[in-house]
Amino acid sequence: MNDFIPYGKQSIDEQDIAAVVQTLKSDFLTCGPKVDEFELACAKFVGAKHAIAVNNATSALHLAMMVAGVGVGDRVVTSPNTFLSSANSAAFVGATPDFVDIDPQTYNLCAKSLSENWQNDTKVVIPVAYAGQSADMPEIAKIAREKNAIVIEDAAHGTGGGFEVNGVAYKQGGHPWADMTIFSFHPVKTLTTGEGGMIVTDNDEFAAKARSLRSHGMTRDSHEFQGLGSQDTALTEQGPWYYEMTELGHNFRITDIQCALGISQLSRLAEFTARRREIVARYNAAFENCDYIITPKTLRPNDAPHISWHLYTALFDFTALSKTRTEVILELREQFVGSQVLYIPVYLQPFYRNTYGYAAGKCPNAETYYANALSLPLFPSMTNADVQRVIKAVKRIDIR
Repeated sequence: MNDFIPYGKQSIDEQDIAAVVQTLKSDFLTCGPKVDEFELACAKFVGAKHAIAVNNATSALHLAMMVAGVGVGDRVVTSPNTFLSSANSAAFVGATPDFVDIDPQTYNLCAKSLSENWQNDTKVVIPVAYAGQSADMPEIAKIAREKNAIVIEDAAHGTGGGFEVNGVAYKQGGHPWADMTIFSFHPVKTLTTGEGGMIVTDNDEFAAKARSLRSHGMTRDSHEFQGLGSQDTALTEQGPWYYEMTELGHNFRITDIQCALGISQLSRLAEFTARRREIVARYNAAFENCDYIITPKTLRPNDAPHISWHLYTALFDFTALSKTRTEVILELREQFVGSQVLYIPVYLQPFYRNTYGYAAGKCPNAETYYANALSLPLFPSMTNADVQRVIKAVKRIDIR
């Protein structure tokens, strides 16, 4: 029997396991040196000044909202073609999550749509790097910054990826068109810590605030104390145990165990992304002449060598196939090939319909995309034989 090929899967080797075991035998399982080491390594890799590791990417987005000072009365605009967290992070802090349509070629937030639908209460724009490909960050940043809005790039899909502008290559998180960038280290992403997330930024103030808010808003740094000892005789002694909570934060901390895995995975990231690009190229070549499939396209021709490709999402003409998407998924599964649908436009979710009054028709390109999208298996440990099995299975669905 053939082994089932899932749409995504972590790649863990003996080096990763050894790194975790070594940390388990160390003095620190959390709040220790591996967290600092992982942050420094990630900051250096992307070319950012600061990296703040947290327990997952949802927390990273939530934290970014708090750091940016987003709250009631503010609007946060993002792509409808994303996981719930991109928009939920705005709702967490009392802001209004909103959406503009996607570019039908890249499936990312469309800069033209952003400009045409701009509202004056917009404080933050969250472009999402769908499938690993960045949105048009230079143009989106230009639009947002002319309106004094903050740009937070959701690169949860994009760890290890980047893009090219005017002959210059930039890594996601290491370019000048985002005030903060967040990453995800979920198991199906390009790099995993089991669960985990990261904020990277060049803004010193944002970084300091993020570090405080990820750990209850408390500090043990005497330079940050607000002099409570002079206000209350019970606090006059400030020994080595002393700390102060200066603002209301959360427990978004990541563990040393997770960061040990992340450090090991980071050393393999170039290998992971290269293999993902190779698989994407094989798929594209195989499906080029399939009249019922539209393969993924890049924003710029020179971006292809830089994209990390978390997902391989193709658009299927289910009408031409005379089959529903569910029938196609089940046919692939019968051939031991997994697939996934990513994503339902967020504003069509019951919470967003009921809370904000959103309805079908808000973002027509996103709705058309959703009706036809299907993500095929893509992960580094796929063999060429696995890739060929997927290709063969996809081509067989055209047999009526």
